[in-house]
Amino acid sequence: MEKRANPISATVDYERDGLQHGFLRLPYSRDDSAWGAVMIPITVAKNGKGPTVLLTGANHGDEYEGPVALMNLAASIDASVLSGRVIIVPTMNYPAFRSATRTSPIDKGNLNRVFPGKPDGTVTEKIADYFQRTLLPLADVVLDIHSGGKTLEFVPFCCAHRLPDRDHQAQCVAAMKAFNAPYSMMLLEIDNVGMYDTAAEEMGKVFISTELGGGGTTSAKTVAIAKRGVRNLLIHAGILAGKIETESSTMLDMPSGECFTFSEQDGLLEPNIDLAQPVRKGDVIAQVWPAHRTGAPPTQYRAAMDGILAGRHFPGLVKSGDCIAVTAQVVS
Repeated sequence: MEKRANPISATVDYERDGLQHGFLRLPYSRDDSAWGAVMIPITVAKNGKGPTVLLTGANHGDEYEGPVALMNLAASIDASVLSGRVIIVPTMNYPAFRSATRTSPIDKGNLNRVFPGKPDGTVTEKIADYFQRTLLPLADVVLDIHSGGKTLEFVPFCCAHRLPDRDHQAQCVAAMKAFNAPYSMMLLEIDNVGMYDTAAEEMGKVFISTELGGGGTTSAKTVAIAKRGVRNLLIHAGILAGKIETESSTMLDMPSGECFTFSEQDGLLEPNIDLAQPVRKGDVIAQVWPAHRTGAPPTQYRAAMDGILAGRHFPGLVKSGDCIAVTAQVVS
């Protein structure tokens, strides 16, 4: 049986040369608009033949470096100087972005956990299906800009994954290094099922992502990293002429699940080591105090390996099962 068509329609023409600003229009009937739609902003800049780079932000709605950097790019990009095509979607999960939440307020969908999506599913599943079947097939290189959102904070890194095909992995690593964040990470996911990353990588696309700060806000420093990294990637892909701007980047690796530290109880989080500081195996990296009474001792959490503290839980209160720290090894 032929798969149902996705209801999203684009107001831009992906094959037309020049600069276009428009929308991905997703019909969404609701109480306040019977024939309404979710309007996801999109920009397409194209000039002749060449590779395609797909740039996305706000896969999670409370992460802002991507939207800020890509809104800037969409407003300033000159199609006439390109050799190929750039597709910019600054707010991929637009309903989540507008509500400043990680997941969609419409269906509670986590866009980065529902790929390949469904054309007849929830709003979030329809967005995933459109990327899976329409946008990803157009792309040669994909950059999805993440940060920690409201519940995590990271050292600013660009990342690639270990892949079964070593040549494919090498292409992704080269793109990661070209982005040139202060840190470059071989990232280990807790669970990669349903991720946009996995969908792109399984298609053989050059895929990289980032974690730039966090805490549900942004900074001039992290936005500058995103802007420079996007420009570097376009040059690396051969779409934009120019010289890649490089600064020192520390290479990090997450070799195993021991990189993650999870809380086993609810309570008040006390960090004992700050981001980017060195960690030795056995060091107390955080402790969780019982929040319901005084006089009780905290539970201490120790590093399982040497490295640096690359990520941490952001708010002061934690629940059982929360990731409270991420340790990464420095690769010399």
